[in-house]
Amino acid sequence: MKTWLLLCLAAFSTGLSANGKPGKFDAYVLALSWSPTYCEEQPKDREQCGKKLGLVLHGLWPQYNVGYPSFCTKEAYAPSQAQAFPELYPSEFLFEHEWEKHGTCSGLTQTGYFQLSQALKSKVAIPLNYQRPQKPFRTTAEGLKSAFAEANPWLKEQAIVPFCSGGGRFFKEMFVCLDKSGATASCGADVVKSAAKSCGQKDFLVRNIK
Repeated sequence: MKTWLLLCLAAFSTGLSANGKPGKFDAYVLALSWSPTYCEEQPKDREQCGKKLGLVLHGLWPQYNVGYPSFCTKEAYAPSQAQAFPELYPSEFLFEHEWEKHGTCSGLTQTGYFQLSQALKSKVAIPLNYQRPQKPFRTTAEGLKSAFAEANPWLKEQAIVPFCSGGGRFFKEMFVCLDKSGATASCGADVVKSAAKSCGQKDFLVRNIK
């Protein structure tokens, strides 16, 4: 499962990965994954699946205006962070992966990085339709952006982009683009282009929670 997840994480990163310097970046992406789609594709992941989860934290990623830094230091993940921030991620594996690939580029301590991740995740209000849908429903990229902007007056629609799987048929993830202070920011052209290519159908299905 971990091999597949690493490939999945890489596929959703924007631009080409390259080592960078801690704290030297332009913005953040808060990536929130739709757990029903992940679990439909990876039902054997019992750590995440079977818990009736909706939007879960994929990660908080430092970004350049084009592309992103990664693996900026060799500081190893401290396992105590998972106990300090319970339920921040849907699996313990993500704590280690997200710190080593993305957190090391934030310029923050491990505790500071996970604190910021938790604060920004908690700041995003989930629209009612996306909280615990009992039945799948269809929407468009613009419909999703409008719903989240309405539920979050602090967010502008240009800061929200959905990603899809299955050739654009299923909602898989959304990015919330933020500046380095955590305030709303327009997503970069590379992110917008990647999202549009991902969700290339006229609409897509939001799977229900089960």
